Amino acid sequence: MHLLHLINYFGKRICISVSGGMDSVCLLHLLVASAEQFGYTLSALTCEHGIRGENSIRDMKFVQTLCKEWNIPLFCFQTDIPSRAKKSGRSIEEEGRVWRYECYSKIIDNNQADFIATAHHKDDEIETVLFRLARGTSLGGLTAITEHDAIIRPFLHLSRKEIAAYATQNKLSYVTDESNFDEAYTRNALRLNVLPALERAVNGAGEHLLAFARRAKTDDDYLNDLAENALRLRKDEAHFPADLPAPLFSRACILALKTLGVVCNYTSKNIEEVTKLKRLQSGKRVNLPQGIQAVREGNEIAILKQTLPFMQELPFQTGTFTIGTKTICVGFKETQHALYADADAFPNGCVIRTRREGDVFTPFHGHKKPLKKYLTDKKIPARIGNNLPLIAKENEIFAIFGVEISDFVKIGDQTKEKIYLSLTDEETDDEQRY
Repeated sequence: MHLLHLINYFGKRICISVSGGMDSVCLLHLLVASAEQFGYTLSALTCEHGIRGENSIRDMKFVQTLCKEWNIPLFCFQTDIPSRAKKSGRSIEEEGRVWRYECYSKIIDNNQADFIATAHHKDDEIETVLFRLARGTSLGGLTAITEHDAIIRPFLHLSRKEIAAYATQNKLSYVTDESNFDEAYTRNALRLNVLPALERAVNGAGEHLLAFARRAKTDDDYLNDLAENALRLRKDEAHFPADLPAPLFSRACILALKTLGVVCNYTSKNIEEVTKLKRLQSGKRVNLPQGIQAVREGNEIAILKQTLPFMQELPFQTGTFTIGTKTICVGFKETQHALYADADAFPNGCVIRTRREGDVFTPFHGHKKPLKKYLTDKKIPARIGNNLPLIAKENEIFAIFGVEISDFVKIGDQTKEKIYLSLTDEETDDEQRY
């Protein structure tokens, strides 16, 4: 049983996840035997879950003895998975998986290895595909078991039967986890009952499932590329067309959430809620996990972090001020992209604030209208318009920073001094004109 691809790990440090079972013991044995040939160094880790009482401790001690005999440094992790599962609400199987990957991350993050090797094999991959199909996974969920980041899986091309033959040939001792035969665990039921029945009904069913999963991955990668190309990204925001076809729309939504840091907390129901925005008018929104919102804005969907409007009033005077995430500058020195107006045309008592109900605005060379309607006509989304700094006296708006000045403060023959109004968005560090 050769693993020629291990030449890729020459000079690297590989830490093997060893439970004491047949698969992981065979992986440890083979990697130890091949270390000199391929030029990597080895260590091992074992995770004692506290699920099986004394038998679990027995397995850990077996791994400790084995690694000592084979002169392999060993990292031991222990926890109480049943207690953790009660707190998290996850199943014992899922909680155990989450904790194992936490252990793997500690090894990598503490610079104790370059890669973690697990003994997952072809039969595990088949079980995973069937399990996810039964749970109604999407196309992307059929990727099954893959190598990613610092996790490598040297046995993925081998069957359980081939690994068992290797154990027999090399007279390897290992422990048997009796919980692997408990059909209360979903994966055990699939392995012990469903897959054998499938193989009896359709010869090669497992291999066909794998082939299907690999074709699905190719299709999913292509669709994800198309969805990614449709995204427009900026800090704390992602935009994509509302009329994307369904397969691209859902992927664009998921990619946008991941871009904003939502990795595992979203559900299919969240995606369905965002999809409903396709049929709704501009301005409609839905709340998503971790303080994220999806908003229909014209012909687009915006996925963004919620921001609270700036409520404070500031006196209208020269200087630099911060309004939420935006910085405004009021002064007599000309700056690029700034609005300019007649400094003496602003009435006494003006303040700088954001929009309120009842505000009205008379645009440059235009007619008075509600500020809300003006911003809508300019196709400025409400979430942006509600946070734009304004110069106002009572409900009359004399300037909208980054947008336009009122006709009441325009430059004329009687103008003695110009005042310049500029707006910078801290999220992009760019001067803004809407």
